Amino acid sequence: MKKMVSLLFHRGVMVGIFIFIQVVVLVVMLLGFNTYFLPIYVFCTALSVFAVFWIVGRQSDPGYKIAWIVPILLFPIFGGLFYLMFGGNRLSRRTRRKMEIVDRQMRAVLGPDLQAEALEPLGEDAVAQARYLERQARCPVYENTETEYYPLGELCFARMVEELRKAKRYIFVEYFIIEDGIMWDTILDILKDKVQEGVDVRVMYDDVGSIFTLPRDYDRELERRTGIKCCAFNRLVPVLSLRLNNRDHRKILAIDGEVAFTGGINLADEYINEKVRFGHWKDSAILVRGDAAWSMTVMFLTMWNYVRETDGGCYDAFRPKERKDYSGGGYVQPYTDNPLDLEAVGQTVYLNMICRAKRYVYCTTPYLIVDDNMNTALCMAAKSGVDVRIVTPHIPDKKVVFELTRAHYQPLLEAGVRIYEYTPGFVHAKNFAVDDLYGTVGTINLDYRSLFLHFENGVWLCGAPSIRDIKADFLETLELCQEITLEQARALPWWRKALRAVLRVFAPLM
Repeated sequence: MKKMVSLLFHRGVMVGIFIFIQVVVLVVMLLGFNTYFLPIYVFCTALSVFAVFWIVGRQSDPGYKIAWIVPILLFPIFGGLFYLMFGGNRLSRRTRRKMEIVDRQMRAVLGPDLQAEALEPLGEDAVAQARYLERQARCPVYENTETEYYPLGELCFARMVEELRKAKRYIFVEYFIIEDGIMWDTILDILKDKVQEGVDVRVMYDDVGSIFTLPRDYDRELERRTGIKCCAFNRLVPVLSLRLNNRDHRKILAIDGEVAFTGGINLADEYINEKVRFGHWKDSAILVRGDAAWSMTVMFLTMWNYVRETDGGCYDAFRPKERKDYSGGGYVQPYTDNPLDLEAVGQTVYLNMICRAKRYVYCTTPYLIVDDNMNTALCMAAKSGVDVRIVTPHIPDKKVVFELTRAHYQPLLEAGVRIYEYTPGFVHAKNFAVDDLYGTVGTINLDYRSLFLHFENGVWLCGAPSIRDIKADFLETLELCQEITLEQARALPWWRKALRAVLRVFAPLM
């Protein structure tokens, strides 16, 4: 009973209740206008018609357009108003100014490192991908960098602890979820010790991602008690706002500008299989050591300055003290995706890899909620003779989202894509391996929220030895998977097919 009361009065639940009340009040008011204020009713209906034409004319994903047009036409009294309030990524002048500062900082600090043309020996496809990330994400490609791929969260955790203990100057931590437990408590003890040694330690987490795992004012309390600088990204407030959709889903651990980690794992015990939630948790991560680690450090600092509203000072003060030799590691390009700049960097990276594949595309993803562009790219690759295989979970973390994932199986299977479900549990890794030449490890799921709404990051690899490790992990994972056949995908009762059809329409809004 005590646990139930505690949950009922939890901040996340209370905020949800307040937002729901606002929605209900707004709907009731508009329905009342229909009865008592004919001019306002006519105005709202006209607004819905205008919204539909506006949506059709916008440059956005077709699935996203349909997902809005259907409810607007079904509920014309308030559908248009809701779209104008929540349907686009409109930026306030203040937010736009802050994002311009971030862009200028990235350009100024990393601009001198741009060198996409250096990939010419590996072909024009490699140059084009690197050039795109340099121009659109301000993220250079680097040599003199080595990478280590970790096929499980617990393996990465052990390496993170080892590297954290070596820190001399600074430690930057940015994760979507932080939760008390073996993983975070171990890391936090090291961070406290490092603060006492004079190391600059900064921690940033997403307020919604950690809403049920950390107390409301955890950032302020942690900073007050330990001296660790800490902040929460985009605090959840009980007010209807489009900005609630834009979450910091990135995972970055940067140490001294020399070493950095990213991947699917958050700082909570299920990610290292110390707590069982959905069977065995299959995740992945990558370590970047050398010149490319500086790029990930800058990513953290620009986001930190965005949240703290500071000018960032002199970035050169954080540069590594010496440049070591890490030759032979291929080309490494860390990248970040910002949902407020209208450039879908994460999606374009995936599409470029799929469309340029000659032999195989191996993909691991927790959610397979693909839009028309991604579906077409995967199907065309398979129809062209490319070996396209995708691993998804067998035990879901969200049942509705899992049903939506399975709703996308049939057209892919019909085109020749092979789909496997990881029977021991849940897959949370977000990896691609292509032709032994390209690979990526990061935080970007194959769903609308990751591709279009969240702040994300990843590491693109070209000619790096760790690509073979990603491929080997994928093939070993297949041995623990159940392959889904086209017959299985088709053999569904009518009501389930109908449910999946509805879910696919509204997928971009989920």
